[in-house]
Amino acid sequence: MPRGEPGREGAQRAWPVAASRPTFEEAVRLGDLPLRTGSAGEAVRDVQRRLSAVGEAVPATELGRYGEATAAAVRAFQRTRHLREDGICGKQTWAALVEAGYTLGDRMLYRHAPMQRGDDVAEVQRRLSALGFDAGKVDGIFGHQTERALLDFQRNAGLTVDGICGPATVRALRHLGQRGEPVAGVREREALRVQPPTLTGRRVVLAHSGGLAALAWAVDRELVHAGAQVAVLEHPEGSDQAAGANALGAEVFVGLELDPDGTGCRTAYFSGFGGESPAGRRLAELAQEALPLALGVKDGGVEGLSLPVLRETRMPAVVCELGPAAAVVERGAEVARALRAALVRWAEQPC
Repeated sequence: MPRGEPGREGAQRAWPVAASRPTFEEAVRLGDLPLRTGSAGEAVRDVQRRLSAVGEAVPATELGRYGEATAAAVRAFQRTRHLREDGICGKQTWAALVEAGYTLGDRMLYRHAPMQRGDDVAEVQRRLSALGFDAGKVDGIFGHQTERALLDFQRNAGLTVDGICGPATVRALRHLGQRGEPVAGVREREALRVQPPTLTGRRVVLAHSGGLAALAWAVDRELVHAGAQVAVLEHPEGSDQAAGANALGAEVFVGLELDPDGTGCRTAYFSGFGGESPAGRRLAELAQEALPLALGVKDGGVEGLSLPVLRETRMPAVVCELGPAAAVVERGAEVARALRAALVRWAEQPC
């Protein structure tokens, strides 16, 4: 059966496809992004409607106008979705608002291009994983691993095995409930447990969006000296960095970015949709112990975020935001040694 065409379950009974909700690409065309304080118009009204639908209502006096109350509601939404809290509705926040509008049962879920994204997908992943079917990271993206887990579940539940989460599959998932620890966390810990406690031979991807090539190559040299196999990727979009790391079969991902505030250093790992990467958190904590000292700047702490690059990588991943730029240039060698030390310690005890 060609991917993207409903199978027998979808054909047997009508099923809403939520046509009134646009795809992310269509949604972006509703207005010019980013929207921020001072913006006005129908695109702002749509953001406000979506905020209200997820429990972040904006007063009627501000409808159609992006004022302080709207910015506060956006910040509150960003906090719950593990996004950067800036009160601005940019691409990531808009996409998260669109995804938050889907609940399990709104539409058929199946794998096609572009991949379906939403809270309903995350709910399916959580339920499959808790029942022992490995849907991978709970990231709200319906990819190959989610499809494979769904097929296994349908086969075991005596359902039509078509990889489509339609009415019968939803009923079965709800009936069986959520019974155990999600498989994804168990799988991540077990995969790391059997790895040798060293960087020797480990596949590491370093990525940056531009402007940090010299630092990336300095880190590369340090990690190669520690025995790692290293690839350096440069791309402005986190999703493309993640795709490159996945294609290379990386075992760990380290993103390097300049701190937009230019005042300190912070490190992020994946957290979102009710779960997190324990190995990513461990690496973030180790990196953050060393990087502020290497740069001689304030410690911005560790954050659990659902940035695209952290959400879409299939291995433990962190993003290190470093600043100010002058310190990064002057102390690049110290930063590289600090990251090497953090990764060596992580390989010894990854969780």
